[in-house]
Amino acid sequence: MQRVIFRKWKSDSSVIAFFLDQKDGPYVGSYEHVGQHGNACYPHPQTVAAKPNEYAPLLAELRGIGYDDLRIVTRAA
Repeated sequence: MQRVIFRKWKSDSSVIAFFLDQKDGPYVGSYEHVGQHGNACYPHPQTVAAKPNEYAPLLAELRGIGYDDLRIVTRAA
């Protein structure tokens, strides 16, 4: 299982997924509708927790491209 946290940007409320088990130095893997895969800092100070109804479209997109082993968590610990 791959741990994922869904957050939304304070600036525009778009949702980003942080893959906590995809580490690359100080970064973790991330995914957004626009831009898709990349590395990002987590925790990111410009994001807030996303609610299930807010991240549902992104979760569906992730499952559609093969992420079928996700475990949604609310904190990294």
